[in-house]
Amino acid sequence: MLYPNYSFLSAARRLLASSAVAMLLLGNSHAYAQSKASPSKTANALSSITERDIKRDLFALAGDHFRGREGGTLDELKASVWIAEQMRAMGIQPAGDDGTYFQFFHIQRTRITETSRLNIGNHQLTHGQDAFILAPAIASVDAPLVFVGKGTPEEVAKVDVKGKAVALEFSGTPPAELSYRRFLFGTMTRRAADLIKAGALAVVWVSDKEAQFYFERWTTGLERGRYDLPGGPNTRVFSQAPTVWLPASALDWIKQPGQQFTNVVNVESFNYPSVNIVGKVPGTDPKLKNEYVLISTHQDHDGVRRAVAGDSIWNGADDNATGCAAALAIGRAFVQKPGKRSALIVFHGAEERGLLGSRYYSANPTVPRESIVAVLNGEMMGRNAPDSAALLGSQPPHMNSLDLVNSAMAANQGLTKFKLDTLWDRPDHPEGWYFRSDHLPYARLNIPAICFTSLLHPDYHTPKDEPERIDIPKLTNMTRWMYLTGWDIANRPTRPALVKDFKLER
Repeated sequence: MLYPNYSFLSAARRLLASSAVAMLLLGNSHAYAQSKASPSKTANALSSITERDIKRDLFALAGDHFRGREGGTLDELKASVWIAEQMRAMGIQPAGDDGTYFQFFHIQRTRITETSRLNIGNHQLTHGQDAFILAPAIASVDAPLVFVGKGTPEEVAKVDVKGKAVALEFSGTPPAELSYRRFLFGTMTRRAADLIKAGALAVVWVSDKEAQFYFERWTTGLERGRYDLPGGPNTRVFSQAPTVWLPASALDWIKQPGQQFTNVVNVESFNYPSVNIVGKVPGTDPKLKNEYVLISTHQDHDGVRRAVAGDSIWNGADDNATGCAAALAIGRAFVQKPGKRSALIVFHGAEERGLLGSRYYSANPTVPRESIVAVLNGEMMGRNAPDSAALLGSQPPHMNSLDLVNSAMAANQGLTKFKLDTLWDRPDHPEGWYFRSDHLPYARLNIPAICFTSLLHPDYHTPKDEPERIDIPKLTNMTRWMYLTGWDIANRPTRPALVKDFKLER
């Protein structure tokens, strides 16, 4: 459940009034004393990164207590307070707004109201349960329904679709350059637009066997609507002919002739607060301490949703409690042995809503933007083969700093020796993975940025993404790789150079 802005803020104020949170906001000057000694060229705190600490933090953050940490909810705020308390306890200084660990920002949600109605023949359907409307747009349609099979040009040519609601069964095989998920949503959107252009007043898709898998797994996002920063493109409310998605079980009755399609869609919009958590470990060099190596991750996941196999809490252990446990461990290592440059640890809120926290922080950083010399982002770091990983931003057109990439490659070759999958960083990879994590807004601002990841797996965005499934030794090695890269950048005499004329493909 998401909370309307007024109730969320009221509860947030009560939570932030507690003495524990007051300590976070006020800080403790004794906890922030840093070593004055400059580290040698070889000294680091790699040994402080332990499986025990990482497992403890992972299980705490990905446990049911935080209810999946959905962006824009009290659960995300509670998890954020817990993270800030860990940073305070280990001696990381607050670097958010007003001397706190927190940078609050608003996210705007646009959704279909509960008063909206959808009827097909004698079937009364509810958005978010047995039918899904693809876009939260205002609509009012009362029209005859026609079924056009699989919607081939020959089948559509036999039917006058003008002034009708058109139903069709999804079918097709994606080309090699597209994942099925992207093919599915792209095809439904494109072909619906063609039918509406031909005069259809609404389009109804019925899942085939393969599309049904995605109907069951991915429609929780459609149920919630769209999210954006206030004023962003996803906040716009407009009128649009509805596109409806039904389960495969509807195929038998949707074919019946003489049915009427009646759909009244109303849209509402809410603002919710989300939060970035920001801490720093000051550097030891009198000049370089004014520059920052930004360790990036995100603390939110999907929250409480429709139960799958009896489990309704989508805990997001790999996505992205692994990145959070890694960032805490890296912060702990920098406290033990600070680098010449300062370390800036940023947990971004509402990443799952469209990289909202990183978009906000990169536009409104709590340190001078030009002082950020590199961004090292941790995203899903604890699954798949023990010796495999990937580095996003390591090859053109995604690579914006060869210096930064070489540092990461050297750290991997010297210690962790992961076999690096380069396919997922290619511009033609069907998942477009480079564009789906918090390094992206920084790269768009020409800040050197890379992402450490162990890539997707079958439990991605399902309730099965549990802490028990995480490979703790692998996560520890991923963390060490990320830390050694950050340590090198923090101590090298010059900041990583940008690739000349860097430009992303989209």
